[in-house]
Amino acid sequence: MHRDTGDDQDDSRRAEVDPRALGYAVCAIVRVSPWNRDLRAIPEVARATPEITECYRITGEDCYFMKLYLRSIDDLEPILDTFTPHGRTTTSIVHSAPVPPRQLPLGEEG
Repeated sequence: MHRDTGDDQDDSRRAEVDPRALGYAVCAIVRVSPWNRDLRAIPEVARATPEITECYRITGEDCYFMKLYLRSIDDLEPILDTFTPHGRTTTSIVHSAPVPPRQLPLGEEG
């Protein structure tokens, strides 16, 4: 359990649990390049999809980058189908994480 103490007003807590322990065997990265009129629809769809744990607005060819967890690869298609009316998706399956999530350095070095 991690307690975020970065802001006096923010007393949030976050438990880090291995997704595999919850039955989520597949991790995928999905990039979405929305059709112009549907730019704001992508975050709404992402928020309504519990398997998506992170969603970022990015620069470049694609506009959104999402991380999601699946119990099986068969669960991927219905999730992608919720995005395809709004834009083009590109999916990558994660094999490993050579640099797992970590905390930023707390102080200045050097």
